[in-house]
Amino acid sequence: MTKDEFYIRRCIELAQKALGNTYPNPLVGSVIVHNDKIIGEGFHKRAGEPHAEINAINSIKEADKHLIPQSTIYVSLEPCAHFGKTPPCALKIVELGFKKVVIGAIDSHEKVNGKGKKIIADAGIEVVSGILEDDCRELNKRFFTFHEKKRPFIILKWAESADGFLDKDFKPTPISNSLSRQFVHQMRSEEHAILVGKNTALRDNPSLTVREIEGRNPIRILIDFKLEVPESFHIYNEESETVVFNSIKNSEENHLKFIKIEKENSPAQILLKLYQLQIQSVIIEGGRFTLQQFIDENLWDEAMIFQNPKLNLENGTKAPHFNFKPEKTENLRDCKVFFFRNSKA
Repeated sequence: MTKDEFYIRRCIELAQKALGNTYPNPLVGSVIVHNDKIIGEGFHKRAGEPHAEINAINSIKEADKHLIPQSTIYVSLEPCAHFGKTPPCALKIVELGFKKVVIGAIDSHEKVNGKGKKIIADAGIEVVSGILEDDCRELNKRFFTFHEKKRPFIILKWAESADGFLDKDFKPTPISNSLSRQFVHQMRSEEHAILVGKNTALRDNPSLTVREIEGRNPIRILIDFKLEVPESFHIYNEESETVVFNSIKNSEENHLKFIKIEKENSPAQILLKLYQLQIQSVIIEGGRFTLQQFIDENLWDEAMIFQNPKLNLENGTKAPHFNFKPEKTENLRDCKVFFFRNSKA
């Protein structure tokens, strides 16, 4: 591992601390190094708050501030070049006169996309980019998918028995264990939104919130064309913002947003609307019909299947037809988790 890779790896570690909290902004970490010693580090904690580079600069002790012109600033994603809720980091780097800037990945957002790097280089500061680029892009897979494919990053998720059923006799049935439930709630806190169809909402009356761990609740998304789910159900409570795709009305009421779409070709319409709402990632939790629609149209990036190898349900809702090889498998006590990645999305 080169010196540059070592410090960019640290940037990635720092950035990961804010997973789930920066939407619609990317995850970014920054490290400031003088003579092989870290004198400052920081990460972007929340949208609207200072960016990683500014937090790293502010973390430098007063006695070390004079070292900045002889220091290298490392950042996992290209410094921003535009005025948003905060001023451009590229201009701050130029103003302070760093000796060198090392960038993990170039930011494909149309307002940046090489402009930050150019501002720094035009000021006569040495700039290197593309260090651990794949790892830096993986860190921000949601952000890059959103800006490059104009849709959210999509994760499919379900739990099934050893014989491939989602429930017993079409009634809600516990399949996974308490450890896997914690894992799922952690996942919910990290993604921007979570989506279910009408049948799942009616049958399970899920809250789709984070309860097993500390974390933020995702935006809830319901597909309910005829608005059949009663407003007394958990999905309509005030614990989280809720978007309802339907064929009856467009309206906004407090934390509820109703969006009218056509039933035909609904997955593509939903993804377009979610893109317009700036939603960067979505977990599709069910049910079978909804999951199968996204699978059949190849609209998914990752999938997780939780399987109880000791449970046979014999009759009920069949798990989606999903003929892919897992990238890896993990055991959560007596529950197996299969992880898939879609290389053709």
